[in-house]
Amino acid sequence: MTTRTFFFLAAVLGAIAVAFGAFAAHGLKSWLEPSMLANWQTGVRYQFYHVFALLAAGWLADRTRNNRSARWSGWLFLVGVLLFSGSLYVMALTGWRWLGVITPFGGVAFVVGWLLLANAAREIG
Repeated sequence: MTTRTFFFLAAVLGAIAVAFGAFAAHGLKSWLEPSMLANWQTGVRYQFYHVFALLAAGWLADRTRNNRSARWSGWLFLVGVLLFSGSLYVMALTGWRWLGVITPFGGVAFVVGWLLLANAAREIG
């Protein structure tokens, strides 16, 4: 179940990242101030990076049955996208700069997810 879920979520997040990137390039460029557009683009970039991380987590979860590190890394990548990229998207659209306090929690989720993914890779037999 985890592998299918991670692959599905990675595909959906990838499609959203492409759509959000195109939206920024064609729709938001004239609407947002440059710093907010940069925040949006940072959110898209990190979301896209973690699409591939989520695919790796799903693959490792399947390859190493009962690999808790792989499963946790995938869920942390998802949480990271929601907190990191999500806070940047909302901040860019609303101008609510106070949302910047949420962004680092997403970054921490990414870092811990990568460390757990490294641990999962180490456990491949």
